[in-house]
Amino acid sequence: MDIRVQEAPFDFGAEAEGFAQGHTESGAVVTFTGIVRDLVGGGLDRMEIEHYPGMTEGALMAQAQEAKARFGLGDVLVIHRYGVLRPGEMIMMVATAARHRGDAFHAAEFLMDYLKSRAPFWKKEFTAEGGEWVAAKDEDEDALARW
Repeated sequence: MDIRVQEAPFDFGAEAEGFAQGHTESGAVVTFTGIVRDLVGGGLDRMEIEHYPGMTEGALMAQAQEAKARFGLGDVLVIHRYGVLRPGEMIMMVATAARHRGDAFHAAEFLMDYLKSRAPFWKKEFTAEGGEWVAAKDEDEDALARW
């Protein structure tokens, strides 16, 4: 398993290609990339993401281990960025490898639902009017509850 919390951008193509290599027992690799979305009607200048180094990586590793056990994964990759990100930038990536596609898709959704609602990151959106902390949304909590 490869869990990374980093400030620097990542190359999705290179990460996906590198992850897919060498999984001879996996029949499926699923990838997902989250992108910083502008506000409805525009106006988002930037998002600033904070975390506690060490604690965040530990929490993500624990969730990846649960996904691996629950869905019988061969491998997991999670990359999540912090710092200043602008609309259109890649914020995170999840990749899962499993013998069968259903397990790979379900595991990726499981991890994404966790990342969206419970992962220990603090996000603040900045517009011309100032900054506002981003709270978890009800639909994100509902998505996580299905697991």
